[in-house]
Amino acid sequence: MKKVSDSTVLRLSLYRRHLREFQDQGRLTVSSGDLAARAGTTAAQVRKDLSVFGTFGKRGLGYPVAELAGALRDILGLRRPWRVAVVGTGRIGGALMGYREFRSEGFHIVLGFDADPDKVGSTIQGIPVRSDDDMERELVEREIDIVIVAVPAGAAQRVVDRAVGVGARAILNFAPVALEVPEGVALRTVNMAVELEGLSYALAEARRDAHRGGE
Repeated sequence: MKKVSDSTVLRLSLYRRHLREFQDQGRLTVSSGDLAARAGTTAAQVRKDLSVFGTFGKRGLGYPVAELAGALRDILGLRRPWRVAVVGTGRIGGALMGYREFRSEGFHIVLGFDADPDKVGSTIQGIPVRSDDDMERELVEREIDIVIVAVPAGAAQRVVDRAVGVGARAILNFAPVALEVPEGVALRTVNMAVELEGLSYALAEARRDAHRGGE
């Protein structure tokens, strides 16, 4: 199978979430147009994304909602639980540890790490906080699959290097910095400033359009 782009994987995740909404509404089938309208893309793009992984549905009849949702769950690797650790239990890290939907989606945050001795030994939503000094040992002993990095930018690369050094192969980064990882390690960065700038552009463009329309 050819390499699948990050944007395609993101859309697959959106399709799965919208299929769950259709299931809750009692829908048995949906069209590519239905999914496109919810996901903000085109019907052609939906068909192209799904065709990478096989044939789903029948022309003129649409996609069986439950069947396609299950197939996307398999494709996205969500049939098994993933063990997650959070490094940095400040405002962002602590909020992530308290986010209940992660567990329902199969992502089990089992512990956090922090360099602040006042936080070490505490719990956040029942999840223990360990010392940063114990990170390598705990990641191995707990068989952690995914490491979430929520430390200041200056410490992020060091944390990632340490995690990768003991076998971590999936990193979700919230630090506002570009990180380097070896080939074979999956890295995703959530840059909230960039997301806010995108919203700022949308608002500014709407105002520009309104101004042009009033001329």
